Amino acid sequence: MQRKLVAVDWGTSSLRGVLINSEGIVLEKRAFPQGILQVAHGQFQHVFEQRFGDWMGADTLCLISGMAGSRQGWREAPYCPCPSGFEDIAQHLQWIEKDRMGIVPGLSTWNDDTPDVMRGEEIQIFGALAAQQIQTAQFVLPGTHSKWAQVLDGKIAAFKTFMTGEFYALLSQHSILAKTCLPDAPLKKEVFIDGVMQSQKSGGLLHHAFSARSLALFEKLNPAQSSSYISGLLIGEEIKSAKADRLDDSTPFLILGSGQLTQRYGFAMEALGLSATALPDEVTWTGLWALAHHLFPQDFI
Repeated sequence: MQRKLVAVDWGTSSLRGVLINSEGIVLEKRAFPQGILQVAHGQFQHVFEQRFGDWMGADTLCLISGMAGSRQGWREAPYCPCPSGFEDIAQHLQWIEKDRMGIVPGLSTWNDDTPDVMRGEEIQIFGALAAQQIQTAQFVLPGTHSKWAQVLDGKIAAFKTFMTGEFYALLSQHSILAKTCLPDAPLKKEVFIDGVMQSQKSGGLLHHAFSARSLALFEKLNPAQSSSYISGLLIGEEIKSAKADRLDDSTPFLILGSGQLTQRYGFAMEALGLSATALPDEVTWTGLWALAHHLFPQDFI
């Protein structure tokens, strides 16, 4: 019997899903601004049925990744400790309906004496491994909370989180810098690179962030440029902090995420002499389908 897969990415602010056939081909896509924060307590089943119920045939499998497995989500799926691979994820699925609808657990790791966690990014990473047919790689997943991860022999060995996107929102909308900044202005590449390179100098982010204020006062940055400069400062700081944990240069280095963000990280890394390949965040569907194949190899070919 060949089954269809309903693959769902249920995040904090958005809900996305695709219908995939047994051969891994996406048949249909849907997206809604209905993340877990927009769902009332006890209403997850109702929202799912409203959005995807017509896809759920008698033999259909549904796998849900992302924040739906958090304490604020549909049902908590406890974190799997790193190192973790497909087998570990499969063993810790939270089944809402046994062998029919399951929530994918996130991962946890320890950096020195501090825990770190991810939900949803692990499926993107496994999807990228499947798409690239590799077992060892290093990843950066840009976002509100960016992740840098190392994968060895098919298992996510370690990762670190950087609150880069959230700090951008705070600085550009709620700090003194907001007075001279247009947060949604288009990217100004040269100004962005100026911010990246400034972040590499001594002084640290707390010092460099104020330069966005002083440059504006001296009319060296206008509001449309300031957002690109601040973005460059933060992404440059992230790369500066994270690159020490990178594996050797011969290990594939991949950027996973939306087009605009991956472009910025690509520009920043090129300016800093780093080489990375960008992949779209559609690898989420590749990851969920690969997990379905791992769970039921006779049904997903």
